[in-house]
Amino acid sequence: MAEPKTKYDRQLRIWGEQGQTALEKASICLLNCGPTGSETLKNLVLGGIGSITVVDGSKVENGDLGNNFMVSESSLGQPKAKCVCAFLQELNDAVKAKFIEEHPVTLIETNPSFFSQFTLVVATQLVEDSMVKLDRICRDANVMLLFARSYGLSGFVRISVKEHAVIESKPDHFLDDLRLNNPWPELKEFTENIDLDTSDPVAHKHTPYILILVKMAKEWAKGHSGKLPSTREEKKEFKELIKSKTIATDEDNYKEAIEASFKVFAPQGISSDLTRILDDTCSEVESGSSDFWVMVAALKEFIANEGGGEAPLEGSIPDMTSSTELYVNLQKLYQAKAEADFLVVEQRVRDILKKIGRDPYSISKAVIKSFCKNARKLTVCRYKLIEEEFNSPILPEMQKYLTDEEYSVAVGFYILLRAVDRFSANYNTFPGQFDGAMDEDISRLKTTAVSLLSDLGCNGSTLTEDLINEMCRYGAAELHAVAAYIGGVASQEVIKLITRQFVPMRGTFIFNGIDHKSQLLSL
Repeated sequence: MAEPKTKYDRQLRIWGEQGQTALEKASICLLNCGPTGSETLKNLVLGGIGSITVVDGSKVENGDLGNNFMVSESSLGQPKAKCVCAFLQELNDAVKAKFIEEHPVTLIETNPSFFSQFTLVVATQLVEDSMVKLDRICRDANVMLLFARSYGLSGFVRISVKEHAVIESKPDHFLDDLRLNNPWPELKEFTENIDLDTSDPVAHKHTPYILILVKMAKEWAKGHSGKLPSTREEKKEFKELIKSKTIATDEDNYKEAIEASFKVFAPQGISSDLTRILDDTCSEVESGSSDFWVMVAALKEFIANEGGGEAPLEGSIPDMTSSTELYVNLQKLYQAKAEADFLVVEQRVRDILKKIGRDPYSISKAVIKSFCKNARKLTVCRYKLIEEEFNSPILPEMQKYLTDEEYSVAVGFYILLRAVDRFSANYNTFPGQFDGAMDEDISRLKTTAVSLLSDLGCNGSTLTEDLINEMCRYGAAELHAVAAYIGGVASQEVIKLITRQFVPMRGTFIFNGIDHKSQLLSL
């Protein structure tokens, strides 16, 4: 067997050893192992998930051979859960795999405590009534839940968890934490020893842009009552001031300083997103508070005291034109400040833990250090119960989607995916599932959809005839191409939830295979 570091090399570069460890400790339960569920689990097994339990009470039929690569002709008549489980085990022998030959609906109805043993449940192809019941079960057991469904050329993914805190949100674009407009004493002192008017051309063109901008910001503030550039004209003037310091045309460091000058104009202090987290009622911690909120409480104290209104420094600097000596010294300066901030926050965490009656060392140094490094990018996601969304969606949003040409097909699929479940409950079959009754099914589905819209408070809203016809034409079929895509999206979100890295989807994800569009509905 390959060593884990070699085996998972590429993904370790994305979520690191901490993320991989979280995956390897996780226990996943899959409900229904049709193509959507199988594709979701395949991606997780290849990623090195700790253990899987496949729950499905059906047998392999001829129809499964055309849309599920994890069963074969020799599997006909055998338990589907057993066949899929065996196939998945072959993909990665480090994963513990077992199956339960039982219909998920039966487990939901008769054995709700079954789900409490898992880290996360992936529920595929469930109808609305079962989704609502399972959601309540998982909420009560504090188990993460993800719904996934493919239906013809449409698909649906929805996360349900009471609260999900993300430390390593890893946003695509985020301003470097350089404190150019609010330097700490050691950075000020270091900068004062730099002479931008030096006659040495080599030294002049190898001064890092960080030092240039700190000095220029100080010079500007002296002549402007202590204020930094704020208007468009002032920002332009500031750039010209930097340009005036150049003594040669090939000084890349000054070009970098001009390009990075916007970092000087950034507001000081913390963002509104971080302020919301600090002001959250959960930051008033007690013995039962999560580690995340204990660290938030410590962060709040740090910002109000030692931080002087700023979060702990991240401690890294980007690449830039510089002499090796200046760059290394600058790097050490940032790292030393970040370490000093971390030690203060760590002590505050220990003190808070002791105060609330918990082991002061129950949160590791590594976790606190990661928290400090990512303090500016913290994210907290909270999800409505799916029953609340189904019964009381945000009406203005729903009406906006229904009338917006950009979203009308996505929300149409959302309504119809719910309407087909009502149809099934009323007529014991999905629309279009059997030949010979298509016209009648179209009429019934249309009536069901209109009734659903009315129940949601969208009286007078209608869906296009073409979309209703399409939904009936699908006959509840799971197409492998759509199932593979939905499985890919679902497994990606599972990894985000388990590793607590990157921000998971907030809303209901709808795939529109007709127009090749994916959209997120906030309901």
